[in-house]
Amino acid sequence: MRLIGQRIRIDRNELSGAFGDIGTDLPLIIGMLVASNMQVSYVFIAYGLMQILTALVYGIPMPVQPLKAVAMLVIVQHLPPGVIWGGGLAIGVIMLILTVTGIVDWIAKVIPKVIIRGIQFGLGMQFALLALKEYVGSTGGWGYAMAGVAFAVSLVFMGNRRFPPALFIIPAGIIFSIVFHWNEFLNVRVTQVALPDISFPHWNEIITGLVVLALPQIPLSLGNSIIATHQLAKDYFPEKQVHIRKISLTYSLMNLINPFIGGIPVCHGSGGMAGHYTFGARTGGSVFIYGLLFLALGLFFSGSFQTVIKVFPMPILGVILFLEGLALMVLIKDIIDSRRNFMIALITGLMAAGLPYGFLVGMTVGTVIYYLSEDKVKYSIQLKILGRRAK
Repeated sequence: MRLIGQRIRIDRNELSGAFGDIGTDLPLIIGMLVASNMQVSYVFIAYGLMQILTALVYGIPMPVQPLKAVAMLVIVQHLPPGVIWGGGLAIGVIMLILTVTGIVDWIAKVIPKVIIRGIQFGLGMQFALLALKEYVGSTGGWGYAMAGVAFAVSLVFMGNRRFPPALFIIPAGIIFSIVFHWNEFLNVRVTQVALPDISFPHWNEIITGLVVLALPQIPLSLGNSIIATHQLAKDYFPEKQVHIRKISLTYSLMNLINPFIGGIPVCHGSGGMAGHYTFGARTGGSVFIYGLLFLALGLFFSGSFQTVIKVFPMPILGVILFLEGLALMVLIKDIIDSRRNFMIALITGLMAAGLPYGFLVGMTVGTVIYYLSEDKVKYSIQLKILGRRAK
């Protein structure tokens, strides 16, 4: 079924790909909702709308994700909704300035592909380790068994266009949840539809959000949400020619809209695109379907959301997140033939994955090492050429 030519296709592969990023998104959104006491229906409705609009704009599986640094800070510090909206607005304004001034283009030219591969490798490591440590064993022995079967099924059907893997593992997870949480699901009720109200963050909330949320988030956004996503769009969809300024602009606009309708700060991301693509997505249809899921949760089930989301067991989300991480890590293969580039990417990735503000540190240090070593290589080549001429 095709909705808009080749841009939005609805079929089994897009349906499978729609769940390729849920392992990252759902736990972060739930964590933010619990920590901040934000209105559940508003958050889900806004999140669903951003997915649908992005699908229509790009026509490829361009993801919409919660901002990871923002989410972690909200969860740890229990920040109130006003500060979250103020931070999202500040992020949107900053990114808009970087876009219209062309600074984001300059940054993209300065950061070499080797560093982007390192950032993707580091992010993939974080996803894989998080999946193994927090998700897979969260429900004990049954969880390990379910994750093992889901992982095996995913490997067997990965890349299969006729039988994409999520068509097997998602229903299996739902059946597992219904069996173990039957009494809770019996109490689920459709809630009264609540459309978002227009709200306006106060100046003090914007300033606080800028300092507490925006400043730690922007470096990660530049590295992963903008530059790495642009690189992955070129890798997966070279014929589409998605410009980096377009990615930066839609990132900005989403965060300029969401604070006024009760939504959380969001971004694009290379991990989300890798997840959607790995599970079968090739058009915007996967993101469109994903958006409809959150829209339905927000409109009809916000009052029972903590029960409804149990249809996606943590071990299944862990397998999806782990495979999303692997998909990012293997992208390093196209620079592995150069020992210098591979080592620089590896150093960048390890810094990104393991250090505080790791993406900023890794991107900065990795870029400096790259250009210093490049000058050294050029100087060495020039000496060899001069030596040959002297002979």
